[in-house]
Amino acid sequence: MLEIEGLALSYPDFAASYDLVLPEGALCAVIGPSGGGKTTLLHAIAGFERPSAGLLRFAGLDLLPLAPAARPVSILFQDHNLFPHLTAAENVALGLKPSLKLDAAERERVTAALAEVNLAEFAARRPAELSGGQRQRVAIARALLRGKPLMLLDEPFGALDPGLRREMIERVDALRRAHGLTVLMTLHTPEEAAATADLFAYVANGRVEACGPWDMLTAKGGPEPVRRFLGL
Repeated sequence: MLEIEGLALSYPDFAASYDLVLPEGALCAVIGPSGGGKTTLLHAIAGFERPSAGLLRFAGLDLLPLAPAARPVSILFQDHNLFPHLTAAENVALGLKPSLKLDAAERERVTAALAEVNLAEFAARRPAELSGGQRQRVAIARALLRGKPLMLLDEPFGALDPGLRREMIERVDALRRAHGLTVLMTLHTPEEAAATADLFAYVANGRVEACGPWDMLTAKGGPEPVRRFLGL
């Protein structure tokens, strides 16, 4: 379970205080207006921002004292963070060893991770030789190899066309079920995850103003800020 309570951050022009509880293994789509605090929430969970107060716990572990690298968290960004001079296999292997000095068993794990995202035949290609969706799948394979149970995706598919976005959301859903991951994913196109995400967290004004299943949030009696945001 991911538990967030009164997680407070303050900046000269923005203040946030988050409360959110997610069951273990859930896929939660984080939605809301630009500048509302979605990315700040993910960065606080990952350890890139330092809250001034509050509770942040995952599977009973207090994350706040831990450095980003020590947290049970992987985070993916829209730009993939791939190294252009490395092959797809080498980029994935960074999830195991930054030195890229792998033994035979580790090389097999890299091959298996690429196969799991249907990229086995692209192992020797560099990022410039891959499509946007393929590059994102390389980043996902690397995150899977790190073996972290909490995966954060910050607007990961915004540069892709709608059909490919849906395909990638479905792929993330399949992988989180196969690996028992808990996933938070920010989206600007929430309807594309309506059939996939267990929960939607509506973040605005530095708060989680509503959280629940798609059907509940979009129903006639659902939260008015969410319905207004969605144009319902």
